[in-house]
Amino acid sequence: MPYSNVDAAAKGVKVGGALMVRRVASGKLVSASSHLLFRATILATLGLVCLFTVHYPSLLSHSFRLSSGGGSKRTASRASHRSLLGSSLSAAAVSYGGAAWDREVRRSASPRRDGGMSVLVTGAVGFVGMHCSLALRARGDGVLGLDNFNSYYEPSLKRARQRLLASRGVLVLDADINDAALLERLFDAAPFTHVLHLAAQAGVRYAMRAPQTYVASNVAGLVSLFEVAAKHADPQPAIVWASSSSVYGLNKDAPFSEEHRTDQPASLYAATKKAGEAIAHSYNHIYGLSITGLRFFTVYGPWGRPDMAYFFFARSIVSGEPITLFRTADGADARRDFTYIDDVVKGCLGALDTAGKSTGSKSGKKRGPAPLRVYNLGNTSPVPVTRMVAILEKLLGKKANKRVVTMPSNGDVPFTHANVSHAARDFGYHPSTSLDAGLRHFVDWFVHYYKLDPAKIAKGKLTKKKSMAMSAAS
Repeated sequence: MPYSNVDAAAKGVKVGGALMVRRVASGKLVSASSHLLFRATILATLGLVCLFTVHYPSLLSHSFRLSSGGGSKRTASRASHRSLLGSSLSAAAVSYGGAAWDREVRRSASPRRDGGMSVLVTGAVGFVGMHCSLALRARGDGVLGLDNFNSYYEPSLKRARQRLLASRGVLVLDADINDAALLERLFDAAPFTHVLHLAAQAGVRYAMRAPQTYVASNVAGLVSLFEVAAKHADPQPAIVWASSSSVYGLNKDAPFSEEHRTDQPASLYAATKKAGEAIAHSYNHIYGLSITGLRFFTVYGPWGRPDMAYFFFARSIVSGEPITLFRTADGADARRDFTYIDDVVKGCLGALDTAGKSTGSKSGKKRGPAPLRVYNLGNTSPVPVTRMVAILEKLLGKKANKRVVTMPSNGDVPFTHANVSHAARDFGYHPSTSLDAGLRHFVDWFVHYYKLDPAKIAKGKLTKKKSMAMSAAS
């Protein structure tokens, strides 16, 4: 996507405790041991409820009800379904419920081409979500976005992505995937054929500081979506969702294949994604949902995530701040299978196009087995992180202030390397963008988006005001 065509759209368009326990009467318990087991189960259940109440009081203290009127009710409900991940943004201008809301949802979700899909994209203003939404829309598919605009990184970048999507006719609702009532209303308003589920709490290291957000989004949120898709949607959609290459964890076999073990996660983030794959298996087996998991390998490019190394390295180089590079205990550079966003988008669309139909129904009956798939989406060419930095230095015209340390035990792994033969076989996935070319596209966007002067960057004359503004906007 040419960066010069998106700035105006991105900046100029506005869019518009009692627990009920039911005991089944079945006579007297046959033994004292079974009686004790029953009591232990009740106590464990109460303990889990208390734990959940401590961590997620908003879900238990607020009841969300869709309403076509009553501004205060809408504000309270929107606050409740965003509070799970701590978004501090004020409510957007979209009023939930009612005929006008239904019309806007159907308009955005309706395909513009014969045989087109109607896709619900969660995490639509995330990095991959925005690019996939634009690509689906460009080929004539219907797209409705959903995102809670949380503050894991600066929401202004997400709002800019939202404005770009709005300029292309894609509506993005400010909402949370844990809001089952909202999801049900969406499936009532629009018969989605597919769901591209990209909403997740990302980041390996952040999990050490905020572990509950990963459980809330990557586990509870996934279950929330599967529940509505399996038991409420009619017909059931096919679901493609973002797993992660992090599930390979401490695996040392390379390149990473879908057949390799994934039972040794190196981070909580990886563990939640592995849990997601197990949850997907159960919903496919029980309810007949067609589910495809995609294991992304270090995606980069324009409109990327500021918490990713290539992005904050670029920002640090420009600002003259030091960057930290990791080496393994034996002195080897960390290596990553950097995958350009356009290649990942092609893989996502290929997975959607070949997903196959779900076989279940609201009644709980399924006609037979449904597709259950998982694929690697990588570039197949691991590159030392030091080489990525050297390319950024050349493109920005300025040397980095590098600090090299031994890789800590915080969830990072020394290398990633994708085997993509399954994706190539099943939907023609062939990554074609070199790291040099991909980073050139990123730097072009980066300089343009933050209104930087390349000459001043090279001479180290970036003003303190501009440097602070760039950091704040990221």
